[in-house]
Amino acid sequence: MNHRTPAALPPVTLDDVRGAQKMLSGVARVTAMEGSRHLSQLVGAPVHLKCENLQRTGSFKLRGAYVRIAGLLPEERAAGVVAASAGNHAQGVALASSLLGVRSTVFMPKGAPLPKISATRDYGAEVRLHGQVVDETLAAAQEYAAETGAVFIHPFDHPDIIAGQGTVGLEILEQCPEVRTVVVGIGGGGLAAGIATAVKTLRPDVRIVGVQAEGAAAYPPSLAAGRPVAVEHPATMADGIKVGRPGDVPFRIIGDLVDEVRTVTEDELAAALLLCLERAKLVVEPAGASPVAALLSDPRSFEGPVVAVLSGGNVDPVLLQRVLRHGMAAQGRYLAVRLRLTDRPGALASLLGALSVVDANVLDVSHVRTDPRLGLTEAEVELHLETKGREHCAEVGEALRAAGYTVIG
Repeated sequence: MNHRTPAALPPVTLDDVRGAQKMLSGVARVTAMEGSRHLSQLVGAPVHLKCENLQRTGSFKLRGAYVRIAGLLPEERAAGVVAASAGNHAQGVALASSLLGVRSTVFMPKGAPLPKISATRDYGAEVRLHGQVVDETLAAAQEYAAETGAVFIHPFDHPDIIAGQGTVGLEILEQCPEVRTVVVGIGGGGLAAGIATAVKTLRPDVRIVGVQAEGAAAYPPSLAAGRPVAVEHPATMADGIKVGRPGDVPFRIIGDLVDEVRTVTEDELAAALLLCLERAKLVVEPAGASPVAALLSDPRSFEGPVVAVLSGGNVDPVLLQRVLRHGMAAQGRYLAVRLRLTDRPGALASLLGALSVVDANVLDVSHVRTDPRLGLTEAEVELHLETKGREHCAEVGEALRAAGYTVIG
């Protein structure tokens, strides 16, 4: 961590965050903090989950958007606001604008999940679909702002946005005053910068750990270079932190106040999302689960008590289904096997009987009878099984071989 000099003080102060907290009273929820027994056992210290997935609009974004729009001059409000987002920021801007009586236009990528498009409209914004990726959508929104005079509301690169997000940090200290480590996902950096401003000013002994998706990790090379560096073609299912370049304003704060930035893999994100759903009974999007993924990847490296910030819960049901299946497969709870058997009546029933003995649940069965590699009386069967873990997978394989089946994949 870099030592600050008076000339390098961050553009957001504790007073700014406290002012934002007063402004958000009655607007944003003070979200719950839930203990996690499972994570606490892994870490060897108390772990608490800060549930911003239960915030209005399903993420922390309302906080910063409301503070930013509330701070506009009357003539700026009259011109309306415009934003670009694939989901969470869009909904935050839409609701904040409606609450403040400001007209809002939100540009979203053409491939944005339908539930997020619908929710943004329901919160009162005019939605315009443009571009295939957020960068194209962002350019369209900025062009619209230049043409119409509408105020562009950046998702993370503005002091008011950061001050609003920093109210999460004040709540953490109020709800868990003994906290030693805060773990928070980083995309552009607004949430991490705001939390770090609040927490480090009041409790400089608390360690702040940022988390990025491995395929969209712009902060490690940027911090090494001492300036924001863009990552070309960021790739991750965690769209909430899929940002190719750090914001200039949050980068300065994070470089000064955040102690460490870690990266997590897609498999770790999937496992974390599954854990939140199964163990904590919380629906969390991949970006929101990134702090939990960091805890799972190296649990004993965190000093407790730990607070992991679940930044959002706006996960597309289609993605959720895919992630859950991937997460279960990574834990050895799905098994796909191919084997050959004699193509005669009762052969499949015998195979299923062998599987029932070892308590493997059959999800899907497919037959192949026309492959030239098969003998005249042979059939190839592919089975998709639900299992109880890697040891159970091995047990299933042994049971099939013991029953005389040749497993070929």
